[in-house]
Amino acid sequence: MLSNQELTEKVRQLSLLYFKQPFIHEAFWNQRLRTTGGRFFPKDLHLDFNPKMAALTEFDGVILHELTHYHLYRAKKGYQHRDADFKKLLAEVGGLRYAPSVAKRSTRYIYCCQSCQQLYQRQRKIDIKKYRCGKCRGILCLKKSIS
Repeated sequence: MLSNQELTEKVRQLSLLYFKQPFIHEAFWNQRLRTTGGRFFPKDLHLDFNPKMAALTEFDGVILHELTHYHLYRAKKGYQHRDADFKKLLAEVGGLRYAPSVAKRSTRYIYCCQSCQQLYQRQRKIDIKKYRCGKCRGILCLKKSIS
C-alpha cells in the first residue's frame, strides 16, 4: 500500500492529467472509512481515502470523484453530489459516481427447508424451533456451519 506522501503524489498527478489544475493540499488514508471510497473536507481542503479501495482497479475513479469535489469547491461552484456542475464535471473526467463494493458478506450458517429444500444463508445462528420456511412454512434444519 502507498504511504500518505505517495498517495498525495498520485492525487497530484491525476489532478494535473485530468483537471489541468494542481492539487496543493494533502491526501491521507483513513482506516475508519467503511463503505465510502473517500471524503473531501471543505474546511481545510484535504482528502481522505479508504485503504480497502487501494487494491481495486477502480481506485483512480475514486480519486477523480474526490478531486471533482475539490476543484469545484475551489472554483466556488456546486461541489455536492446533487449539483449539476458536479455531475457534469464528473462525467467529463470519467470518475466514479458510486464507490465500488469492498465488503464481502460472510455466510456462516446455511439452513435448509425439509419440505421444499429452500436454502437460507445467515451470518448469525437462528432458533430453528422458532422460525419456519418463508416459502412453504416447513421445518428448517441446519445444513452447514462454517467457522
